[in-house]
Amino acid sequence: MRNLVIVEFLTVDGVMQGLGSPDEDTEGGFTHGGWGLPYTPAIHEAMPQKPSNTTAFLFGRKTYEKLAGFWPTRPDTDPMAAQLNRSPKYVATRTLRTFDWQRTQALEGELAEAVSKLKAEGEGDIVILGSGVLVQQLLRLDLVDELRLFLHPLLLGTGKRLFSDLPDPRRLKLTSSTATSLGTALLTYEVMHD
Repeated sequence: MRNLVIVEFLTVDGVMQGLGSPDEDTEGGFTHGGWGLPYTPAIHEAMPQKPSNTTAFLFGRKTYEKLAGFWPTRPDTDPMAAQLNRSPKYVATRTLRTFDWQRTQALEGELAEAVSKLKAEGEGDIVILGSGVLVQQLLRLDLVDELRLFLHPLLLGTGKRLFSDLPDPRRLKLTSSTATSLGTALLTYEVMHD
């Protein structure tokens, strides 16, 4: 049985975005794109030293399209590129049916059933990067097993928030915490399934 692991970059007030450029996500008039770039040089300081247990990735359509436009062209000397490019990738989409990024396919069927089936196949972690709308749906369905939150020392006041309404409270167990020299904290939580 695999674990479903969420990896997100957040501000202290819960705004989420990747570590991309200022024009990465201007949806809704968001003007603070690229806010994570000043913290990027120290992110590696918080990364676990143990080998990755990731055996697959899961993305929402928008995140997939953004990542597929960048990572396939990166050399395998970049450890993140090597892992992303060689791992199976699944996309929660009703519109995309063809994929240029190798080892990518659409999730088939309804989300809860498809993700439950994916978790039941094999060992290791299925990692979701970004994909806020998808993550919110999976949290509501109680399918998330772990949260890895890179919490940056910044308040933005506006922007997309990762967490939204849940049908029931979710208890979390802090399993590790690490800080970088630039003030980013990596907080890892196990989601307790009651």
